[in-house]
Amino acid sequence: MHGVNPKDGERVVDWSHASKDYALHRPGFPDSFFARLKKHGVGIPGQRILDLGTGTGTLARRFASLGCEVAGIDIASGQIAEAQQLAQQEGLNIDFKVGPAEDTGFPADSFDVISAAQCWLYFDREKMLSAVTRLLAPGGVLLTCHMSWLPRVDRITALTEGLILKHNPDWSANDWDGIVPIFPDWMDSRLSLKAMFYYDEEIPFTHESWRGRIRASRGISATLTPDAVSEFDNEHKELLAKSTSREFSVLHRIDAHVMALPSS
Repeated sequence: MHGVNPKDGERVVDWSHASKDYALHRPGFPDSFFARLKKHGVGIPGQRILDLGTGTGTLARRFASLGCEVAGIDIASGQIAEAQQLAQQEGLNIDFKVGPAEDTGFPADSFDVISAAQCWLYFDREKMLSAVTRLLAPGGVLLTCHMSWLPRVDRITALTEGLILKHNPDWSANDWDGIVPIFPDWMDSRLSLKAMFYYDEEIPFTHESWRGRIRASRGISATLTPDAVSEFDNEHKELLAKSTSREFSVLHRIDAHVMALPSS
């Protein structure tokens, strides 16, 4: 999400703790997203793509399934272990590695696309922009994207956020206003905006999958102890049972910025 603080007080965020639920329950971007990207020249068969902060590889695996040559990197070893297992199950050949996005170890001009989904806020921006400039081949682009729920218009999201704050008052990613800027605030003269878009889509869930999706979030499994996660999840189960039908949808705002080097 745009404008979200990368830290929650003094809590240490470790996405490895959320990896199992992340692999099972965090939905990837919908088909409509990749159709829009294709119109802007991203996700074309044969493209060399590096997915930063890849997590369990939801974006990397989809690009690979479209015929792209994909690498993914994440600092959380647990996330990469899940990504490798999922890619193997899907018969996809992806070069996953553990490490910081700012120092991937890949040579210059290695990629046509560098993608970062839901993760740019965690990076050292100056180091990251320098790395992107080095790693992109001539004509290459940087894609940053998000798929974020809308608590100000979605009732179930608002109820869930209230419960998260009860169990983790330091959580700072709540009450997102839904504003997607035309130009990201970190963008500088090393990049030019080639395209941007955003739109809303209902994402289907069940009680079980929404509980898993929320466990696999920064405010819960990535920061709380296992006992605290279990306590939250039990209350969340009760909340959903009295608040919604077994199957429901959650409105998400999906956005993307496609940026190129000025000479591209």
